Amino acid sequence: MNVADIMTKEVISVRADTKVGEIARLFREYQLSGLPVVNDANEPIGVVTELDMISRHAQPQLPTYLPLLGAYIPLRRKEYRESLRRITGVVAQDIMTSPVNTIGPDVSIEELATQMISNRSNPLPVVDESGRMIGVVSRTDVLGVFEELDMRLEEELEEGDVERKTE
Repeated sequence: MNVADIMTKEVISVRADTKVGEIARLFREYQLSGLPVVNDANEPIGVVTELDMISRHAQPQLPTYLPLLGAYIPLRRKEYRESLRRITGVVAQDIMTSPVNTIGPDVSIEELATQMISNRSNPLPVVDESGRMIGVVSRTDVLGVFEELDMRLEEELEEGDVERKTE
């Protein structure tokens, strides 16, 4: 089994200039946890997640300063700028996570799970050789595979119990 077997082919995506209110509506209407942001060539350029949306309303991560010889050196300036960008964002481009992690359709489920965990990616746009999005795969899709495998295992175990009892 590979990514192509479990991916969603009819993807709801947004453009970089989609307003955050519209993104919130799409999340709620379609019960999504993330949306790919695509360009005119349908190539993914970012992903907006529920966490990206929620972080718009969080307090900014204020920079920490290191006192050194009577001066104060700011630390974590990048994180501070990033949190300000998200808080003040009004369109997808302002709040999306970029660069986007993508995956190919022929990748195994095990490799998919590893990439999702190591990159904390959800959802993952599925792209063809040219980089165009052909689908999307989410953690829920992976959980569906595990659920199906577990149900099969239970059925096989139950069948084994029935055969033992009839012998």
